[in-house]
Amino acid sequence: MIPEPYNATMSQAKAETVSRLAAGLSFVDLLFRGHPRNIASVVVVGSEVAIIDPGPGVTLPALKARLAALGVSVRDVRAILLTHIHLDHAGATGALLREQPEMRVYVHERGARHLIDPSKLLASATMLWGDETLGLWGEMVPVPESAIQVLKGGEQVAAGGRVFEVAYTPGHASHHVSFFDRASGVAFVGDTAGVRLAEGGVVLTPTPPPDIDIPLWLASLDTIEQWRPASLLITHFGHVSTVGSHLAALRENMAWATALCRESLAMEGDDAERAAWFVEQVRGELRRRLGEAHAAMYEVSARFDLNWRGLARYLRKP
Repeated sequence: MIPEPYNATMSQAKAETVSRLAAGLSFVDLLFRGHPRNIASVVVVGSEVAIIDPGPGVTLPALKARLAALGVSVRDVRAILLTHIHLDHAGATGALLREQPEMRVYVHERGARHLIDPSKLLASATMLWGDETLGLWGEMVPVPESAIQVLKGGEQVAAGGRVFEVAYTPGHASHHVSFFDRASGVAFVGDTAGVRLAEGGVVLTPTPPPDIDIPLWLASLDTIEQWRPASLLITHFGHVSTVGSHLAALRENMAWATALCRESLAMEGDDAERAAWFVEQVRGELRRRLGEAHAAMYEVSARFDLNWRGLARYLRKP
């Protein structure tokens, strides 16, 4: 089950649902399961409207409300840029296309087929989330093949009146890309730059199965740094102005979590026991550094047992 943390600051945080990055460039809080600072979506308003990672289907009403707050609607959106197709990032895409069929969807070539036919993606999600999948993430409507623009990395995408450079950034997912708006200096990096739910908080490595590849991930961080971005926008959650220290903290956490998983695999017992030990080590470290309430927030964005499963799968590969 998804934990239900949070404290008295929730009502205050709920009011901060639209945040400006630059003129015509904002990120919005989708208040996933009522939780602030969990899933961010980016709205670009220029000569036309674009969205980067619209979020899951279950938060579509919240996304529409954020669009309205910015003075636009789904009918104004002409492009959706996806960092990757995991349900928390891309689940609402097909439903948006159903309302506005003139949208173009930009996605890496390895993810495109799973938008057209999401059956395997949903089956994989169900293996992780079980009977909670639909209620947790919402409906995922197929995307028409005619709407898809395939990316490989190295392209430039004109959307929302801006030009975004595209880089292939695997490691978290084999089909992950990142986008860079050189005009604002912001790199939109999805999950590649990890999970950080509060300013100055722990930078956690989200490692759910099946695509985790640590060397590729580290190389992707190098790729992002080569852009020399002034800041990052991470889906979980928000604007990061201290790029160097943030990525250094992610590399440190990645090494720690990988070593912790490797230690668990050397233990006696079965995988359930190994995963439980790993989860308790991560929880304990977060509680020590952040306190109980803030530590619990991370399990909404990056379930620790799934992080163990992804790392264990990676470490066991021949």
